[in-house]
Amino acid sequence: MSVVTVQLGQCGNQIGFEVFDALYTDSHCPHGLCSKRENEAYQASCKERFFSEEENGAFLFLLIPLPSHSLNFSSPLVASQAISPHWCNPLWYIGHSLFFHLERGFFNKSSDGAYSVHGPRHEESIMNLIQKEVEKCDSLSGFFIIMSMAGGTGSGLGAFVTQKLQDQYSNSLKMNHIIWPYGTGEVIVQNYNSILTLSHLYRSSDALLVHENDAVHKICAKLMNIKQISFSDINQVLAHQLGSVFQPTYSVEGSCHYRRNPLGDLMENLVPHPEFKMLGIRNIPQMSENSLAYSTFTWAGLLKYLRQMLISNSKMEEVGIDWHVRPPLSRLPTLGKASLNRELQFNTSIANLVILRGKDVHSADLGGFKDPALYTSWLKPINAFNVWKTQRAFSKYEKSAALVSNSQFLLKPLDTIVGKAWNMFASNRAYIHQYTKFGLEEEDFLDSFTLLEQVVASYCNL
Repeated sequence: MSVVTVQLGQCGNQIGFEVFDALYTDSHCPHGLCSKRENEAYQASCKERFFSEEENGAFLFLLIPLPSHSLNFSSPLVASQAISPHWCNPLWYIGHSLFFHLERGFFNKSSDGAYSVHGPRHEESIMNLIQKEVEKCDSLSGFFIIMSMAGGTGSGLGAFVTQKLQDQYSNSLKMNHIIWPYGTGEVIVQNYNSILTLSHLYRSSDALLVHENDAVHKICAKLMNIKQISFSDINQVLAHQLGSVFQPTYSVEGSCHYRRNPLGDLMENLVPHPEFKMLGIRNIPQMSENSLAYSTFTWAGLLKYLRQMLISNSKMEEVGIDWHVRPPLSRLPTLGKASLNRELQFNTSIANLVILRGKDVHSADLGGFKDPALYTSWLKPINAFNVWKTQRAFSKYEKSAALVSNSQFLLKPLDTIVGKAWNMFASNRAYIHQYTKFGLEEEDFLDSFTLLEQVVASYCNL
């Protein structure tokens, strides 16, 4: 089954390039620390998901998963970067016909101009382009949308396109990969942009796969030992984590066949209720080349760290893990948002998916992730936990593990961003004029606050 991938704005297009460059590089690794036969099967599955081979042997950049199709919506600046030599690989490229260029971008501005003005203005062109790619799919599984949450073009146009996809393709899955803004602030109205974007996406998307800029920045500094961190460094960490999830894995335990619908399988395993659709990724190990040369890993050690990262809500191994956090002895109901006034230590999960790649993968003991105390009481652990495996190593690591989790991991950042937006809104409606000039009303803000307060309360009461 095919997935059409949509990249929006500067953020979406830059991340998209790094993601699929990493996928191509990994899939064409000559050994993969496995047999030649298994490596060839892995490469074939990856090519089927992400690329279309042309007669001259070059690979056309299409995206995830299966015989997919990538659409790039951006400002002229980003579009020119995306087709420049800096963003090209001699072995694969992005098809020029897959770009749609806005006449201007909305960087560092309110997102509503892109949502309520330029989205509708270009709706027919955008949806026609998407339809052409959908018609090339033998069987459409859904859409994977890469975008920022707080900027201008990506967040506003991303929310608009996702809504139109829901209207036109209501039976197809929609997963949005969104980048959570730095807590210190990138844009003066980023909190407004964030609540408006999130509230729109919560109504129209089936799952939100979230990466926090602050967390990824810390990984670059403390695990990758990068002194002067660039957006390219951050995007390469994101690319590694996304690749560790979306590269091929076996369909069932003991099988040698790779699963054909990872996007649909992710939804089935991790989003059991439409009220809970926030997903996060943790990956282990992740380190610099110099550190890797002096490191060895066991499945017992990796999974011990990964489990503690989950329950203590840490985004990195070793650095920042609180080993004193333990699952509660009893699952007593919380008191709603009042629990946020205390330090939220234990991270309750709805569902978890562990993805293991590498040597002796079938010997890994995953019993620690099946503990009922890790999960909400209304879902049985047998339904809340799943594992995907492959003996083929990912990237440069002999053994690696990724965890995709639907949990309380984003509860505090979400409550913080809603609180900051409300404080601005309640303070003489600060900066609201930047939105009302595009047709947005105060009632729209109030609706967004109401929806997200309900999301906070729902996750808080797990």
